[in-house]
Amino acid sequence: MINRLELHPALEDEIDRATLDQLRERFFRVNTGRLARALQGLSCRQQQVIRLLPLLLHVNHPLFPGYIDASTPAGVDDFEPPAEILNEARNLDQVFAGGIDDSMLQDDHRPRQIYGVFLMGSLGTLAQAEQSDLDVWVCHASHLPQAALMKLERKCEGLTAWAASQGAEAHFYLIDPEHFAQGKGSKSLSSEHCGSSQHYLLLDEFYRTAIWLAGRTPLWWLVPASEEHRYEEYAGLLRQRNLLRANEMLDLGHLGRIPPGEFLGTGLWQLYKGIRSPYKALIKLLLTEVYASEYPGVECLGLRFKLAVQTNCLDLNELDPYLMLYRRIEEYLYRRQQPERLELVRRSLYLKVSRQLDRPSTDSGWPHDVLTQLIAEWGWSAQQLAQLDNRACWKVDEVSRERRKLVNELIYSFRFLSQFARQQQAKSPLDNRDLSILGRQLYAAFERKAGKVEFVNPGISPNMAEQALTLACDRDANGEVLWVLYRGDLSLHQCADAASLKRSRELVALLAWCHRNGVIDAGTRITLHPGHSDVDENELQYLLHSLHQALPMPLRGIDEEALLAASAPRQVLLLANVGYGRQALAAEDCSVAGNCILSLDQLTLNSWNELMVFRYEGPWVLMDCLREYLINLPPQQDAWPSLTLKMGYHFCNALQANSRRIEEIFLDVQGRLASDPGCRYLIRQQERFCLIKLQPGQIRTIYLNDQAALLEYLGAPRQRWSQLYLAPQTLAEQDLEAILGHGRAGHLQVFYRIEGKQAQISVLDEYNTLWRQRLPFRDEHSLLTPLWRFLQSLLFRRAAQLPLDMDNSADELDLVCYEVVRNGSEHTVRLERRDPPALGLDDGFYDVQAIVEPGEDSQDQVTLYCNQSEFSQLEYGDKLYAAVAQHILARRRQAERYPCYLTDLDISALQNEYRVQTVQYLHYKSRLEDSLNAALESSVGGLEY
Repeated sequence: MINRLELHPALEDEIDRATLDQLRERFFRVNTGRLARALQGLSCRQQQVIRLLPLLLHVNHPLFPGYIDASTPAGVDDFEPPAEILNEARNLDQVFAGGIDDSMLQDDHRPRQIYGVFLMGSLGTLAQAEQSDLDVWVCHASHLPQAALMKLERKCEGLTAWAASQGAEAHFYLIDPEHFAQGKGSKSLSSEHCGSSQHYLLLDEFYRTAIWLAGRTPLWWLVPASEEHRYEEYAGLLRQRNLLRANEMLDLGHLGRIPPGEFLGTGLWQLYKGIRSPYKALIKLLLTEVYASEYPGVECLGLRFKLAVQTNCLDLNELDPYLMLYRRIEEYLYRRQQPERLELVRRSLYLKVSRQLDRPSTDSGWPHDVLTQLIAEWGWSAQQLAQLDNRACWKVDEVSRERRKLVNELIYSFRFLSQFARQQQAKSPLDNRDLSILGRQLYAAFERKAGKVEFVNPGISPNMAEQALTLACDRDANGEVLWVLYRGDLSLHQCADAASLKRSRELVALLAWCHRNGVIDAGTRITLHPGHSDVDENELQYLLHSLHQALPMPLRGIDEEALLAASAPRQVLLLANVGYGRQALAAEDCSVAGNCILSLDQLTLNSWNELMVFRYEGPWVLMDCLREYLINLPPQQDAWPSLTLKMGYHFCNALQANSRRIEEIFLDVQGRLASDPGCRYLIRQQERFCLIKLQPGQIRTIYLNDQAALLEYLGAPRQRWSQLYLAPQTLAEQDLEAILGHGRAGHLQVFYRIEGKQAQISVLDEYNTLWRQRLPFRDEHSLLTPLWRFLQSLLFRRAAQLPLDMDNSADELDLVCYEVVRNGSEHTVRLERRDPPALGLDDGFYDVQAIVEPGEDSQDQVTLYCNQSEFSQLEYGDKLYAAVAQHILARRRQAERYPCYLTDLDISALQNEYRVQTVQYLHYKSRLEDSLNAALESSVGGLEY
């Protein structure tokens, strides 16, 4: 074990070149051993990639992979390719054969622009695995022109492709040493590493894991660990004494001070990495916690490593970065007396190393020996080893338990760092963009919320599919339906004593959880105990097929642009009537869209890869589901989700037709929202109606229990115009459906339909509000003239209130008339334009004007004028209408018994800040006429229309 060591006395004396050479030689000895270990764990072709990298960066030649042009930065400082590397390049493949000669290397007159080539990460460490990638740092001359940098980037992209062809995954990072030493990081590190979240902790990892391949050697090696806090001063002293040659050292900075905010940024980053690699992230997050607990006297692992090498403690096992990391965390958790956390760290280290010690193996190398020694220290049993080595076979219960432990630890450690940052008033180096991306990734991965399907396998087990499962419908203590999932093929009796894998109120939510987590695949046998439900084997397979078809797994990764925006639905699957058998559906009238929808399960996959499941039942099932669907639509129409509707398994031809109509409704109302924001959309289910007000970002719904309530709503005053759209087959009355679909802004429209001795008159006013009245029918002239005269009077009164010196064309209303005509024997109607009735001065109509004003106790005060004779409630009180009736009858010939109609009305005194609209005049007209005609009928013993 590496303990704190005092600085070797020789380093306290005046440093000379011989001492510096000795220090450099010690680091190279460790470097050579690590490189050898790294190569041992790679294939022959992968080894060739590492050996040839310095040469390929040193020379520009068209025969070499990654070649751009002769002006691409090249030439590695202090590098002369040995003969064996040249021979290896010649023998690599036919492209290089015979293509290399000494003239290609004779370019010493050109400045060497590559200062150093390093590997960093897990290569050469206990954690190296077959799939370990190559992280290559290419340190180049500072302040290269942008064009040169772009060429070097393109060359590295070419080398990445070549490495992949050799079976090696390589990532190249261009480092400007001068820029980097100032703590400004590197642009090329942002995607794969940590963005703006850390610098010094990354440098710490580089110094303790880096393997030097070619070029200058790090100046950091030569500065004593005890002088780290005076790094610049000490390095300046070495230069002042001419102990350093300008082209032999590479200065990337030091570890003398780590800003406290970096711990928080690193904590966020490691939590993000923990979404896919929880074991590695947990270890690194805990190391950050260790560092933060020591602040400000932080002793980085990089400094321990340097101190050990400088004092000639060169045991490669003890210097292994992952073993050093574990030892440091072990010390910390021992001090804090947290054995449970330490045990989880040990499990994480073992699983990260990924070597199965409980099975016979020909691997007797150093990683096996180190791990065996560690396990002996930990006192693990053969059973513990077998359980961990069997991780590839872990299923949902083991994975769920492991995930809870990992997530709890990740969150605990991050909370520690967050509290530390608050105490230190530390500002995270994360910029707002990185902070938003990381925060939303974490939210999407770990946050629980209603309806969200939990993803339980963040890189824990490669395959969670079960061979056999049992799905049973049961009831809880309150008698409510409960679906329970068990492992294995169990009888109903066996289920009572078995431990469940998952419980859910809803079948679709349970199946979605299985689908999202890969618990059920094509080979899974499912035993179904449906209980009191109507679900059968065929419906179960139908549901699983629908999930697989509409939501294929695994999900693709989340791009940054999606995370920078709010989460939005990408795919929506609607499953109708799950659990309802044929008998339940047979009683429904499927002739109306929505009537045969007894339930809807909505599955939504959003842009953050969250899968949400909600079930809708009850009388408003279609409306409730549609409302939530519309509320969650993003503002950008091109980002609207794809929609799939699947009727339940027990469907017939009528249900299939109904399914198409439901899908039409969803797509139609979505299209209306796009083309006509502010409109209203009317849907019918059974005998109920739902009116949806479509405003982008704000969807309002009004539920109406019957057609009477619908008509009352449609006739209520409004504040502004909005179009009304009707879903297919919304209204049983074809004339009303045709009228409501004919709204026109800036129009007063009169519609009438003759039904034998009766007629139905409807008006759509300037705000698309409906007024209706049923009257006896004698002829069209007597039917329409009273209303037409009244509306003309309103238009005149309206125009008189507008200033003459302004363009009032926008306020003018067109008054038009239509007859509703049935199309022969068809169950449809059409609207035919009709000329308005001719109004003459001597048409025999008696002028009856009403003025309504606000009275006491919110009571309207009415005054009637009959051919200029005034009748006021102030004078007549509740006898007003009887007095007016007597006055009218006295002026008729032979006491004629036809009804009386208002010819003019003023209610302007009742208006608030909004203009009084036509429908309000019509409502008052109907009310006053009813009172007046009731008085007439009482006087003459009945009216004749």
